[in-house]
Amino acid sequence: MELSKKSNRKIKQLSVIITLLLFLSIWEGLVLVFDLPAFILPSPLQVGQRFARAISDGSLLENSLATIFEVFSGLVSGVFFATLLGYILAKSTFLENILQPFLVASQAIPTVAIAPLLVIWFGSGIFSKVLICALIVFFPVLVNTIVGLRAVPENLRDLMRSLKATPWQMFRLLELPAAMPVLLGGLRIGATLSVIGAVVGELVGSDSGLGFLINVGRGQYDTALVFVGVLTLVFLALVLYSLVLWLEKKLLRWKTN
Repeated sequence: MELSKKSNRKIKQLSVIITLLLFLSIWEGLVLVFDLPAFILPSPLQVGQRFARAISDGSLLENSLATIFEVFSGLVSGVFFATLLGYILAKSTFLENILQPFLVASQAIPTVAIAPLLVIWFGSGIFSKVLICALIVFFPVLVNTIVGLRAVPENLRDLMRSLKATPWQMFRLLELPAAMPVLLGGLRIGATLSVIGAVVGELVGSDSGLGFLINVGRGQYDTALVFVGVLTLVFLALVLYSLVLWLEKKLLRWKTN
C-alpha cells in the first residue's frame, strides 16, 4: 500500500516535469519558428532573465506581498461572511426565498464591471481590493455552505435531538463534520477566485500588487514583465489550491480510515 502511494507520487511528479518541459519547448519553438520580437512574445530565457531582475531589484517581492495580503484578507472575510449567511439561510427557507433574488442578481453582474465603481467609492487603497476579492469569493462559498448543511441526513438530526443535544453540539458534532466535504469544495473554488478578485482590483487602479506590475509592463511594452506577473499569479493560485487540498486531507482523514 505504502509502495503504491510512493510510486503514484513519483509518477505524478514526473508527469508534471514532462508537461512543464513540453510547454517550454513549444513556447521556445514558437519564438524561433516565427521569429517573434520580445514585445510580442519573449522567449522563456528572456522571461527568466526578467524574473531575476525583478527579484534582484525587490519589485517582485514587494508587489507579490501586497497581492498576497489582499488575497488572504479577501478570502478570509469572504469565506467568513458567506459561511455565516449560508448557515442562517440553510436554517430558514423563508429568509432564503427573500434574499435569493438579490444574491442571484448580484452574481449576474460581472465583478470586472463593478470593480471600477468600488475603486471610485472606496479609493484605490487596499480596502477596495479586499472588498472585490471577498465579493468574488462570497457566492460559491455561500452556495456550498447551504448545500452542505442541507445534505445532513435528517435521521441523524433526529438522533441528536433525542439525545438532548444543544444547538452548538448539533453544529459542532453533526452539521459541521457532515457538511465539511462540500464546504471545503467551496473553499477550493474560492481560493482560486480570490486571486482573480485581487488582480481585477489592481488592474483597475492601484499603486502596488502584481496587477500593478502587469500594468507597468503593458504600458512600457515590457512583455517579459507581464509574463513575470502572470506566472507569479499562477504560482500563487497553485499554492493556495494546494493548501486547501492539504487542509482537506487533514480535516477529512476520518473518511479514508
